Order: sequence, then C-alpha cells, then structure tokens
Amino acid sequence: MKNLLVRFARNESGATAIEYGLIAGLISVVIITVVGTIGQDLLAKFNAIEAGL
Repeated sequence: MKNLLVRFARNESGATAIEYGLIAGLISVVIITVVGTIGQDLLAKFNAIEAGL
C-alpha cells in the first residue's frame, strides 16, 4: 500500500495533461480574439466599399 501511494505521489502525468490543457485554452482564446478583430476590420472595409459603390 505504501508503495502505491509513493508511486501516486511521484506521478506527474496528470499535471502535464493539465498544463497542456491550459496552454490549449489560452491559445484558443488568443485565436478567437484575433479572428474577431480581423472580422470587425473586414466588415468595416466591406461597408466602405459598399458606400463607395
């Protein structure tokens, strides 16, 4: 039983998975923000072209 607890305490694969999950979450937030900003810029350009026509 003691051996099992020692192995569980030394196991870091769960922490690594959580870190990868956090990194993936942060990257997705950045991508969503950038795409939203680019979308707004494109909308403004298309509105300007529409007004020019």
